Amino acid sequence: MTSLTTGDAKSLPPHGRSAQQPDRLVDAITIADPELEARLRRRLAEVEQRLLECTHGDGTAPAADATSHLVAAGGKRMRPLLALLGAEFGDPGAAGIVDAAVITELVHVASLHHDDVMDAAPTRHGAPSVNARWGNTIAVLTGDRLLARIAKLAAGLGDGALRLYADTANRLVRGQLRELSGPAGPDDQPAHYFAVIADKSGSLISASVRLGARQAGAPHSAELALAEFGEYLGTAFQISDDLIDITSERSQSGKQPGTDLALGIPTLPVIFALNDTSAEGRELRELLEDGALGDEALRGRALDLLRSSPALDQARAVLNDHLDRARAALAELPPGPAVPALAALCDLITDRTG
Repeated sequence: MTSLTTGDAKSLPPHGRSAQQPDRLVDAITIADPELEARLRRRLAEVEQRLLECTHGDGTAPAADATSHLVAAGGKRMRPLLALLGAEFGDPGAAGIVDAAVITELVHVASLHHDDVMDAAPTRHGAPSVNARWGNTIAVLTGDRLLARIAKLAAGLGDGALRLYADTANRLVRGQLRELSGPAGPDDQPAHYFAVIADKSGSLISASVRLGARQAGAPHSAELALAEFGEYLGTAFQISDDLIDITSERSQSGKQPGTDLALGIPTLPVIFALNDTSAEGRELRELLEDGALGDEALRGRALDLLRSSPALDQARAVLNDHLDRARAALAELPPGPAVPALAALCDLITDRTG
């Protein structure tokens, strides 16, 4: 497919990280089949180069620099890995597989441009966020620019890819709008939470593995099983992040413990804890009644209460249920080396959550 950039790959400036970066998700899971591992690593290197091509050039600074900033800053590249694993259920060498994987990461990056503006986030991937460095206007416009490039890439892959991208983008926006509007009342809070994370987290993970399968010509039954796997894997990752934000001394998700409390985000353990009728539960409700917990001492007390609350075990039970459902979806797939590689992602969530 024709490059979306004005320059070729050789003209790209240095980005401070190589294509083989040490924090990639592919390095964190066990891939038993050496041929599959070699193929994935080779394709991920191609994806990395294509990402740089698709986010470089065609504008003046600072917009050009802002467009490529988060791609250059790094990331685990989970979504491209999922797309490539999905392609293993068809022809992994089919045309457009790399662009399909690139689309999944660019959707993620574009959403980060917009999310960080709404959250006033100062950092992302250990670097200043786009909004912190260039301001909200540039962050929003470069996020929009990425969405336009994604649409062009998807159109090049065909109607199926374009429809899947459109459906996923719609779900991402719907999830954000749901989160902003909040639950209808206290009784609606659990259902509201699951609806939000399904749209904000499950949708893109599901679309990533599904797009790879679709582009590779995988059987429809395999695509549907992969879609279900991705939905539960995505929501499990979010629940895992919720738990890590409370349980870790230093959050593996790159945030200080209690970051969600500081922002007033109703995570699953907090939702469960607010229904605790014990004295500790009442104290926690009083601490959280104003929403965000910006005071460090109060936030520390809330963390202590949550860490000793039965809410953590309740949230872990839900996490394990989502992982079980993801693994059950894998059982519907034809056997092959990609199946245990996908299952390893479930194991990774279990290990990272503790």
